Amino acid sequence: MKDATGRGRVDVRVWGKERGLPHAYPLICHLLDVAAVFGALWDALLHPLARERIAAELGLGVEQARAVLACWAGIHDLGKITPPFQAQVPEAFKELAGDKNYVAAPGAEKLTRFRHEQGTHWALVSLLVEAGYPVSRVQARSLPHQVAQMLGGHHGCFGDVVTARQAAAASQYQAGLGQRGWEEQRRCHLAAVRRTVGAEAVPTGELSAATAVRVYGLIVLADWLASSVEWILPGLPGEAWPGSPEHLDAHYRQAVRDAPGVVRTARLGRAKFPGRQNLRFEELFSFTPNALQRDIAEVLPRLVGRESSGLVLVTAPTGDGKTEAALFAAAVLGRASGARGMYFALPTMATADQMFPRVASFAEQVLTGERALLLMHNAAWLGTAMDGAQAEGSGDAWTLDEPARQTVSATVAEGEEFSTAPATAVEARAWLREGGKRGLAAPLGAGTIDQALTAVLPVSFSALRLWGLSDKVLIVDEAHAYGPWMQTLMVRLLEWLGAFRAPVVLLSATLTGRSASSLVEAYRRGAGFTEPCPVHPAYPGWLFADAVTGSVSEPRAVATLRPRTLDVSLRQVAWDCEETTARPRPGGRRSVLHEVLAPVAEFGGTALVCCTTVAEAQRTFRDLRAAFPALAAGEGGIRLLHSRFPGLLRHEITVACERAYGKPRPHEQPCVRPASILVATQIVEQSLDFDFDLVVSDLAPLALLLQRAGRGRRHLRGRGGRPRWALPEERPALVVLEPAGPNGATEPPRSWGDVYDHSLLLRSAALLRERAGRGIAVPGDVQELVDAVYAEDFTDRLREAGQGGGRGVRVSSALARPAPGGCPDRGRDARGNDRDQRPLRRAR
Repeated sequence: MKDATGRGRVDVRVWGKERGLPHAYPLICHLLDVAAVFGALWDALLHPLARERIAAELGLGVEQARAVLACWAGIHDLGKITPPFQAQVPEAFKELAGDKNYVAAPGAEKLTRFRHEQGTHWALVSLLVEAGYPVSRVQARSLPHQVAQMLGGHHGCFGDVVTARQAAAASQYQAGLGQRGWEEQRRCHLAAVRRTVGAEAVPTGELSAATAVRVYGLIVLADWLASSVEWILPGLPGEAWPGSPEHLDAHYRQAVRDAPGVVRTARLGRAKFPGRQNLRFEELFSFTPNALQRDIAEVLPRLVGRESSGLVLVTAPTGDGKTEAALFAAAVLGRASGARGMYFALPTMATADQMFPRVASFAEQVLTGERALLLMHNAAWLGTAMDGAQAEGSGDAWTLDEPARQTVSATVAEGEEFSTAPATAVEARAWLREGGKRGLAAPLGAGTIDQALTAVLPVSFSALRLWGLSDKVLIVDEAHAYGPWMQTLMVRLLEWLGAFRAPVVLLSATLTGRSASSLVEAYRRGAGFTEPCPVHPAYPGWLFADAVTGSVSEPRAVATLRPRTLDVSLRQVAWDCEETTARPRPGGRRSVLHEVLAPVAEFGGTALVCCTTVAEAQRTFRDLRAAFPALAAGEGGIRLLHSRFPGLLRHEITVACERAYGKPRPHEQPCVRPASILVATQIVEQSLDFDFDLVVSDLAPLALLLQRAGRGRRHLRGRGGRPRWALPEERPALVVLEPAGPNGATEPPRSWGDVYDHSLLLRSAALLRERAGRGIAVPGDVQELVDAVYAEDFTDRLREAGQGGGRGVRVSSALARPAPGGCPDRGRDARGNDRDQRPLRRAR
């Protein structure tokens, strides 16, 4: 049994971790561990310019700031010096409760709803005031409260403001804090961490929202890394450990020595973008650039200055090489801004799966440094994309241990400004893949857009996700593809990224001018430029908004890869999708669908039928199999793809579709593909590189119809590669099935619900009717038509739709607007899906 400590001395009987350990781990050891790991993360993850900005904001030198912030990380768990927490280990608590130095209100140890992070928040406000931290008349702006609130949120949720009056008598408002003895030990632990870490300097500034996010993310990661049993066991002191200042110094020195290794093992380093400013497109990709790619490669590096950042908006038709243009822009912006990595966001899981190997290939060929790459969406664990990326790694690199890999990386980085030689394996270790909160901490990622938008939703650890994006290049594909609620979140996210001056690349095939303006303005507003700057995007073309100066370049129009005229046929149909009779009624959807698909069944070729709901896709699939039994039994067959298939089955179907409808393989002899029909929902309309001879779609907003038409005759196959009915290849056909009532007016079926805005459907149908017989020139007519259909309805109602999509929540004062605070349902994600609640292997 340990002796009670005297006044002013750390009591090592106060435990911090115990689960999975032979005996309890003193809290002071855990606090010093987290401070040491924070220092290693500061060194490994933050760009030197970011360190300087943080230090300047706090009124400190860079080394002083490092020590002070490491101390903040260490004291995140001061709230564990409270009766309710210590009582979780009865044997240890019995010693403290029997010590007359520890006084608490009767029953304080039974306040199970009093959480230790709440105790950190309440206790630290007055302790930091005692330490001389500057206070403000507005408590939310007072540095002691900002730090206390930030550290009190290290389990994902931030508490309300604690007033100065409450903080001065905290134990009277929160009985769980305890009184004499408990207060003294919190003060002693704080003093011990400050002394040991060397954090006696006192900040003179206050935390901005951007700095609070940057510091918060490092603190949370440091806590997680230093909480594992594997970290604690080697440094677990004996039960008779005295905890003298000399012992604390020795423990901290060892933790400082071990911390860089645990950071490397977790794969939490920085990816390095090519170091040369005058990069050539051909150095990054093994083909000659098209007009769009060439223009970006030649002009963008001149617009982006040293130590600069900004937003690139690319608008071009489907199939015009926007992905490679975006990756090149990411290389330019990443180099200039000193970004730590990249996240490629896509609208669906299928498109994310398809993009993942392309991002992996880009990382292998172009990036150096730490290149841990993660696939991020709700069903990523079901697929084999991660395994595929690992298998594609470069030979011998897989046999190197971690220190050797880091040595190779450092050698490549120091020896050349730019090298395509592999330095580290493109993979993500188990630590990053464990749970659902760490993914954006990886340097590189590809996944769904909701993983990024969760950063601005009121869910737990949203600020950690925001930190994960704060120093990465964010590429958003199909930026037009989201409804008003998601566009509202996109605007909020872009405001944050502008505040971080994080580089962004937005890609779109059908973005309205007003929507483009709202996105660019959001980014500029976050960067501090509030004066309006209307944007009129060129189509096809691109523009650049500078995060440092706020200037927006003139949109640069470029030639399209393959101009074509879309042959649109609008067919009015009676809605008989739910009917199951053997013979469809004349003029009904089933009858018209059989008619337009008959050439596929008779002469071969491929067709896409895009339905609005999963139920309608299933009924259509069954109906077509009954109508074309020979085709269904043939080599190509009739396939069904929608989002409700079980994950593994959906992955298998998607892979089979990629083989059947994907890009022709090199040196493949052109021939008409076996007759095949794919019945699908909207998941096929974006980013998937499918190529059909005919596209048939139920009525949808015009922008989405143009997206679906982009799957029609997408790749050049020549006369021998298309059936005769699908020629000329430069005039792809789109058949739109317009549900109509008895009087001939557009009448969307009730089964569609609120999938699409009713007025957009009516206006799209009316405009297509006007274009009958003339076709739609791509790209010439696209921007005009999309703007005409959407007019002011879309962007003007973003705020209203956003307010309808989620309730207002309190925001943390340290993470000021627009960051969400609050913490609703911890067990569900933004879409209401159950989040991964698997326990992590951590000591309590």
